Amino acid sequence: MTGTLISLISIFIGIIAANLFGLFKNKYSFGFTGNTLIGVFGSILLIKSFGRLGFNPWSIMNNGDFNSLLLTINLIVSALGGVLGLVFTRFIYNKMNK
Repeated sequence: MTGTLISLISIFIGIIAANLFGLFKNKYSFGFTGNTLIGVFGSILLIKSFGRLGFNPWSIMNNGDFNSLLLTINLIVSALGGVLGLVFTRFIYNKMNK
């Protein structure tokens, strides 16, 4: 597995998390397309922000070794980024439309 593939999987997990959260919590949903876009940007933002702590894709594939614990943390943070992106976007949307 390469660092690029890990990045793509992380983004895909963020998309899935945002869409599932929007499906179960309808008040946070922006539709499939909106949830997908928010999931992409939310997961990228959180992974880039917290990736410096050592669970970015290139640390997971350190010198050809695979670290499954770091991959698990990366995927959890990516899913959390998609969900938090959706919640934050809904918060901003509600504040602007009052």
